Amino acid sequence: MSGSDNRRRASPATKPDAGNKRVRSAEDFDIIIGFLAFWGLVLLVATVSMEVTGQPALGWALGLLAVVLALWGMLRLRSKLPRRTTRRVG
Repeated sequence: MSGSDNRRRASPATKPDAGNKRVRSAEDFDIIIGFLAFWGLVLLVATVSMEVTGQPALGWALGLLAVVLALWGMLRLRSKLPRRTTRRVG
């Protein structure tokens, strides 16, 4: 008898199904939304500080606009996904 008897076979319960993919997809959206929100806050602070000190802030403001529009689009896409039914373990 070889060591193949000791190997575990993947049970059907461990295979990802469509429901798990949607949960992962929603989590990926949450990560991207958090990333965009962080950089939006950084750009907001940079834009305000440039305006207050009298330096040109058009580039910073356009960058902030791009991030805010991307964040808005991600939030719209995120709201179309089904709600999570499971929690991540671990």
